[in-house]
Amino acid sequence: MSELHSRYKSQKRRVTAAVLATQAVLLVLFVGLWEAAGRNDWIDPLLFSYPSKMLAQLWKTMADGSIWPHIGMTVTETVVGFLLGTLLGTAIAAALWWFPFLSRVFDPYLVVLNSMPKVALGPIFIVGLGPGFMSIVAITLSVTVIITTLNIYNRFREIDSGYIKVVRLLGASRLQLFKLVILPGSFPVIISTLKVNVGLAWIGVIVGEFLVAKLGLGYLIIYGFQVFNFTLVLSSLIVIAVVATVMYQLVAALERRLTAGWRER
Repeated sequence: MSELHSRYKSQKRRVTAAVLATQAVLLVLFVGLWEAAGRNDWIDPLLFSYPSKMLAQLWKTMADGSIWPHIGMTVTETVVGFLLGTLLGTAIAAALWWFPFLSRVFDPYLVVLNSMPKVALGPIFIVGLGPGFMSIVAITLSVTVIITTLNIYNRFREIDSGYIKVVRLLGASRLQLFKLVILPGSFPVIISTLKVNVGLAWIGVIVGEFLVAKLGLGYLIIYGFQVFNFTLVLSSLIVIAVVATVMYQLVAALERRLTAGWRER
């Protein structure tokens, strides 16, 4: 049995190594082709730039320190919007499950809010909260809270009714039912929603910075368009991609740690 397990683990490691190698090769080919196309004028280097030019731009802004305040502001706004959106969405979902009357009342409103383009709410938040940190976080929450609420509340409703009946027959209160059955049974969905909210939080923050910010990576992108510096635009997008990937991997690591062994059970 142990030999079979060792073979399985060895095969799994080989597949993982093959996947990583293929990903690295594709990335190198893409970057190399882009670099060659930019240097040989196969594409317009003014519009599309090329990797070495973008790295030089990043190095320059990092060396003189001009980019760090922008990164710090955007990451702070994203983390705050991400955490608040997840916590508020989970709390609202719990309230809707706890009070079925509320869920019936607010269900159509949640559907309408979810379908509404969030960019349209931006000017309202800016006027109400002022042009700054609070309005950008509010825009981010408008993106993350509704999706979180709908995903988690739907999972609460889909918990196996057999488990609920057993716990009720044993005399559990509604609070005990929520703590012992509903919340643990929804935990994988909550963690998965965290992963979705990473991307949604970035979307909300960048949209907010497009509209109002004077500091942040979204502001740098808009500024780059205004001065026709597309190397600045693309290098800012690279920073966003790197930081967003780091955040996503942190949430994925949290998921693996907290749900270890669930698949086996």
